[in-house]
Amino acid sequence: MNVIRSTVFYLGYFLAMLICGVLFLPPSPFLPLAGRYRLLNLYNHFIIAWFRLVCGVRYEVRGRENLPEGPCVLLANHQCEWETVYLQLLKPPVCTVLKKELLNIPIFGWGLRLLHPIALDRSKPARAMKQVLTQGKQRLEEGLSVLIFPEGTRVEPGQRRRYNKSGAVIACRAGMPVVPVAHNAGERWPGRHWVKRPGRLTVVVGEPIETVGRSAEEVLAETEAWIEAQLAEISEVPRPHDARQAADGEAQPG
Repeated sequence: MNVIRSTVFYLGYFLAMLICGVLFLPPSPFLPLAGRYRLLNLYNHFIIAWFRLVCGVRYEVRGRENLPEGPCVLLANHQCEWETVYLQLLKPPVCTVLKKELLNIPIFGWGLRLLHPIALDRSKPARAMKQVLTQGKQRLEEGLSVLIFPEGTRVEPGQRRRYNKSGAVIACRAGMPVVPVAHNAGERWPGRHWVKRPGRLTVVVGEPIETVGRSAEEVLAETEAWIEAQLAEISEVPRPHDARQAADGEAQPG
């Protein structure tokens, strides 16, 4: 049954991408940035609803009231594609830090380019870090929130990877709050397998973490502790005890 559901889901997924590409991409460059987000995010709204309907997923979102009025830095764990779609809708307009290869995907990547992401060349980590810090602060000053996955790559449920501090550095330099987000989306939308799984998908939005007068290391430690505590509560797969059980090596900027 899950195979049938997943097949139907992907038929709608790619058909929606094609239709939205034909209808929404041509007028988007002529719209102001906020208008582009509203138009192109219609695709995101469809994918989130289609996934719930076809794959038997129940959403539980806690803490939306914690989102601040002004721009912030959203730091979330990264398990699969679902959160990259959903978190665009959580506090738009939001600038996402992503790998530049995504911009080359036909239709999907073309839409991403129009939303002013921070696209990184991860083969050059020093340059990528400098780019994140410079452009991230610029986006915040322009009134956009910034979405960063501090693990730097997708991490399977039940595994852990060292968090990168670039998001905390951006927030501290700009004096903007960090909003931590935890979710178990990878248990419903596996990152390495196309078959989706029914069940409850939980997203938890934390209270803003103030950054003024604090070090990036302090802010990151508080953010990581909060996310990991939430994951231990909402995840079906047991969490490792500490980052020493994480994947080897530092996460790339992201």
